[in-house]
Amino acid sequence: MSYKEELSTENQIKGNRPSATHVTLAGICIFIAAMVVLMGIITGEIFYPPELTYTTAQSMISDLGSTVPPNSIITQPSATIFNFAMIIAGILILIGNYFLFKAYRDKIGGILVGLLGLGALGVGVFPGNMTPMHPIFSLMTFSCGGLSAIYSYRLIKSPLKYISLLLGILSLFFLFTYNMFIPVLGGGGVERWVAYPVILWLLGFGGYLMGRGSEDNS
Repeated sequence: MSYKEELSTENQIKGNRPSATHVTLAGICIFIAAMVVLMGIITGEIFYPPELTYTTAQSMISDLGSTVPPNSIITQPSATIFNFAMIIAGILILIGNYFLFKAYRDKIGGILVGLLGLGALGVGVFPGNMTPMHPIFSLMTFSCGGLSAIYSYRLIKSPLKYISLLLGILSLFFLFTYNMFIPVLGGGGVERWVAYPVILWLLGFGGYLMGRGSEDNS
């Protein structure tokens, strides 16, 4: 192979590589989004009035924003903290997904992560007292979150891909067997087995992307 042919091949390989800057920005947005959701839930639980008895076993995560009708209960500042956390996280996931798509040009991944971000945004905009919007966006968040974790297996080039696959399967398993485990874990407990694997995946995936972007830059 001549020098010109080698140079052409090298340029083609570089052209097919994801942009390090886009990968890093996607990782930053996704990681911060997961951090905002997790800390928003924890902080909302801290400020929830003790006399209303909010428990992880029986209370849904979205009860922090508002309980479901009839007789919906909205408590402050828990509602504002939770709803704003979900809105901010949803926006960050959507921004991160933009950079992720710019880097990998993966349409299926872009759709799944985009719907995850849109679902999280919708959960914050439409609290639990707003039906049927809230249930629709909640289901979108949970289902697309699990599917995104599973699909990220194609994008990750480290042992994290197996953990992501496991977290996605775990989330969808509890989503589709929800009623089966209510007697054991309670409604709130089952929902957390659906939601927290997705949050853990977002943290891991975001960290992976930041690391890969830094390696490519170096």
